[in-house]
Amino acid sequence: MLDKVEADTTEALMAEIGQRARAAGRILATAPTDVKNSALSEMAKAVRAATPEILAGNKLDVEAMTANGQTAAFLDRGTLTEDRVEAIARALEDIVALDDPVGDVIAAWDRPNGLKIERVRTPLGVIGVIYESRPNVTADAGALCLKAGNAVVLRGGSDTIRSNTAIHAALRKGLAAAGLPQDAIQIVPVTDRAAVGEMLRGLNGNLDVIVPRGGRSLVERVQTEARVPVFAHLEGLVHIFLDTSADLQKSIDIVVNSKLRRTGICGSLETLLVHKGVAHSHMPAIISALQEQGCEVRGDAVVRDICENIVPASEDDWSTEYLDKILSVKVVDDLDAAMLHITRYGSNHTDCILTEDQAVADRFQAEVDSAIVLHNASTQYADGGEFGMGAEIGIATGRMHARGPVGVEQLTSFKYKVHGQGQTRP
Repeated sequence: MLDKVEADTTEALMAEIGQRARAAGRILATAPTDVKNSALSEMAKAVRAATPEILAGNKLDVEAMTANGQTAAFLDRGTLTEDRVEAIARALEDIVALDDPVGDVIAAWDRPNGLKIERVRTPLGVIGVIYESRPNVTADAGALCLKAGNAVVLRGGSDTIRSNTAIHAALRKGLAAAGLPQDAIQIVPVTDRAAVGEMLRGLNGNLDVIVPRGGRSLVERVQTEARVPVFAHLEGLVHIFLDTSADLQKSIDIVVNSKLRRTGICGSLETLLVHKGVAHSHMPAIISALQEQGCEVRGDAVVRDICENIVPASEDDWSTEYLDKILSVKVVDDLDAAMLHITRYGSNHTDCILTEDQAVADRFQAEVDSAIVLHNASTQYADGGEFGMGAEIGIATGRMHARGPVGVEQLTSFKYKVHGQGQTRP
């Protein structure tokens, strides 16, 4: 495997990948649903059969990440087990069960002149996915793009390139078994950063959209340099606001689950905002439950006065995505103060309110401008699979086209079909 290639070689390599993806995309755009579903089913079988090879590659990746001093959260995202490989296979099968969006008539109407107009879902074309760490994205992104009739070019991080390559080999077997072009799902075979630059330039017009999935530095680079549309996926600076009417036991359960179920995912809670009216009655029990499970709590002066073993929070803590067993806690005067804090420090990803007052919940969900806004539920539900959308490529935090979980429907565009009987325009 090459770690570096000359710039002109990388340019030629990526140009060829783009051309092959475009050619495959034309075939996929009209592929029947049963053929795409057959490919997905065959992919799931191939992933299961390749479990030893996938885990062997992942073992080498994890050893390299450990030697490079990667954080526990990063290692967790990059580590595969037999159960996680099985989950990848099941996710492929879940996508089989999803409705095929291609050709779906979104709307239809008749004009006074007799024209019949339909708005119909169509594939986007060729999608580039640039991601870090998570090997499951290789399968999720490849499968979702396939179901939506798109070819995809995958550029995973160097940390998990062996895992990604092994999973990709299984996906190619599934495509071949169903008679679809193997170029429909391609993986960039080199770790040279110049390859990313070529994708951001659009692969000579062969890339239609880019989906970045990773840390802030990756997403910011993509947003700054991309010459094609981007589905932005920023970091998950996730908040929960604990209102005065919140049920205590429900709040303990939700906060602990939101923070600690899996700390390394983008839906993990990072900041708890507590209404001053329940600072004494609710906050100590919640913080104690977190600390009992090894969570470090960083708090403002009010939090430190009320609770024990609190690390002083700095200004940076309010804008930090820990992805670890660390939580910042702040006491606020009211709902307005909580929403102001979220507006200032949040990333428009996922935010939640815990309250038994429906009017307060309604206002929070109306005014907090995040892709996902929850009421009395764990923020770990910020996931396309939990929404019933199957797997996802990521959570889009922008406002154009796709927002929230990017699943099959979000990977389509539309066109208008106009049916006439000989009309001419006067």
